[in-house]
Amino acid sequence: MAPPATRTRQWLPYTAAVTAGLVVIAGAFLFVRQREAGKDCATILQVNSSTEKAALLVDLAEAYNRSDRSIKGGGCAQVHVSALNSGKATEALATGWTHTGLPQPQVWLPTSSLWTGQLRLLDEAAGRELQTPDHYPSIANSPLVIAMPQPKAELVRKQGPLGWGEILGLSGRDGWASFGKPEWGRFTFGKDNPNLSTSGLAATIATYYAAVQRASDLTRSDLADPAVTQFVRRIEANVSHYSDDSVDLLRSLAEADLTGGAGSTDDMSAIVLQEELVDLYNTGALSPRQDGQERGRRPNVPLVAVHPKEGTFNLDHPFVVLPSADERQRAAAADFQKFLTEDTQQESFARLGFRDHERRASAELLASVGAEPTDGLNYFEPPDPEVVGAMLDGWRTLRKKANILIALDTSGSMLAKVGTRTRFQVASAAAGKGLALLNTEDRVGLWSFSSETQQQPKSPYRQEVPLGGFDQKRINSKIAGLEVAGSTALYATIRAAHRELLDRYDPQRINAIVVLTDGKNEYSKDNDLARLLAEVALDPRRPVKVFCIAFDRESDFATLDRIAKASSGKAFDATDPAKIDEAFVKLVSSF
Repeated sequence: MAPPATRTRQWLPYTAAVTAGLVVIAGAFLFVRQREAGKDCATILQVNSSTEKAALLVDLAEAYNRSDRSIKGGGCAQVHVSALNSGKATEALATGWTHTGLPQPQVWLPTSSLWTGQLRLLDEAAGRELQTPDHYPSIANSPLVIAMPQPKAELVRKQGPLGWGEILGLSGRDGWASFGKPEWGRFTFGKDNPNLSTSGLAATIATYYAAVQRASDLTRSDLADPAVTQFVRRIEANVSHYSDDSVDLLRSLAEADLTGGAGSTDDMSAIVLQEELVDLYNTGALSPRQDGQERGRRPNVPLVAVHPKEGTFNLDHPFVVLPSADERQRAAAADFQKFLTEDTQQESFARLGFRDHERRASAELLASVGAEPTDGLNYFEPPDPEVVGAMLDGWRTLRKKANILIALDTSGSMLAKVGTRTRFQVASAAAGKGLALLNTEDRVGLWSFSSETQQQPKSPYRQEVPLGGFDQKRINSKIAGLEVAGSTALYATIRAAHRELLDRYDPQRINAIVVLTDGKNEYSKDNDLARLLAEVALDPRRPVKVFCIAFDRESDFATLDRIAKASSGKAFDATDPAKIDEAFVKLVSSF
C-alpha cells in the first residue's frame, strides 16, 4: 500500500543533508583508467556509491578495469564510480537523477537496505515502476554498536549481558552511580539524527526492537504500544544532542584525546554508531595527521564496542542493479559484484573496518574494537519500509526536546548583497526554513545583536522573543521587522546568551545557543576571546552548547569553531551563502 502523501513530503527535505561520510566527492565523478588498446571494453557501467566507502570503490574499480576479466557474452567492461550520500541518492533516484551533476547509475551501493526500502515507498507513492523491489547481496557489513571509552566499557562488560534499555536508559539523575561510579556523573550518549543518518536510523530501529523484545516483524501497532513509546522516550531522554555526522564527532574526540583537552564528548558516556567507525577511530584514521600521513596517532583512550544482549542492527551495504541497466550492463554488474566479493577485494574492505560480505569479522577488527559475545551477534531484521516511515514520524514526538536561544546578527554588514538579496534576507529565509523543522514542543527564544545603535543605545544585544513555547509565526514576524545597523558584538552576545541559558537551564532538555553571523567580533568593549572560551567551556553537570553558522566569506569561521568546540557544540561552514539552507538543516538535526 502506498504511504500517505504527507509521509513522502516529510522524507524528502531531510535527505538534502544526509549522513556525511569519511570522504566526499562533490559535484564530480571519478573515471578510472581505460584498459590497454585492443580490448573490446565498450560496455560502460556507472556505479554510485555511498560516501564512506567511495574512495575504496574508486580504487577497486581501477583494479577491475586493469584486470583481464571478461563478462558474460564476451568482451569486457569499464566501471566508472561516482559518490553521493545514500539519502541524497535515494531522493535523486526518486526524482529522475536530475540536478546531481553525476552520471545516471546502473548500480547503486548505499550504506543500508533501509534506503532501498525508502526508495520503494517513494516509487509506490509516485505510481511508477519500482526501482528496488527485491533483496540484494551485500559487498560488506558493519553492525551497529554502543561505543564507549575503554574504562567505561570494561566496567559495563563486567556486569554481564545488558540490553539497550539497561545501558542507554540509565537514569540521567543516577547515571554511573548505578555502576558504582558516582564520580563519573550522569550517563548521556550521542547518536545521529535518524532523519539524516543511516546509523541514526538504525539506532532508532534497534531501540524499538529492544522495546518489543523481538528481532523481527515490527509492526505499526507495536509503535503505538504505550510501553514501547515509554521505553523509547526513556532512552531518548539521555541523548546529549543529536549529531548530523558522527564522523565529525569522532574527529573532535580524537583531537581532544591527543591534545589532552576536555573534548567535544565530555558530557557523553557513549556514542551509537557503526562498528567500522570505532575501528577507524582506534587505528588513528580519524586523528589529526601531518601532511603525507595516511593516518594520525592512535588515541590514548580507545573506544570499545559494547553489544546489547537483545541484538543489533546491521548496515549491509547492498549491491543494487537498477532497471536503467541494459543486458550488457547487467552482465558487467554481475561480474563486478563477483569481483568485489573475492578475497583480495574483501581484504581491502577489512582494512577500513568492515566485516566481509558474509558478516564475518577479521581477527584484526575484533582486536581493535573488542571481542563480540561468545555465541556471536544476533541481528534484527529490517522492518517493513512503511513501519520505518511511521517510526520516523513518531520519533519527532519521542525525541529529546530542546531549549534553544537564537542570536541573529543584525550588524550593518548584513546589508551587503548576495545576488539580488541582502545577506540578512538570505539568512532570514534560511532561518525560517530551519525553524520549520523544529518540534512544536521545543522552547525557542530570539535575540538580535550588533552594537549599541541609535535604536538600541543601552546594549549590543536585545531580546526579541523570550525563551518559551515555540511560536514560529511570532519569531518570523520579529525577524522580518529587525533593524540592520552597527558593528558585530559577537563575544559579548555569546557570553550573555550563555549566562541566560544557565539561568534558564532545563535538565530534561538539550540546552543550546545558536549564533548566526556574517562577521567577526568588532566590539572593543569585549574582545577577550580567552575569557569567553573559559566561560562557555562545557560543564558536564549543566551542559550548554553553542552552535554557530558562519554566514558569508567575511565570517571568522576559525574563531566560531573554537567557541563551539569549547562548549561541545559545532560550527557549520556556510561561508558560501548557497550552502546556508543545508547548514540550517544540519544544525536543526542537533535538536
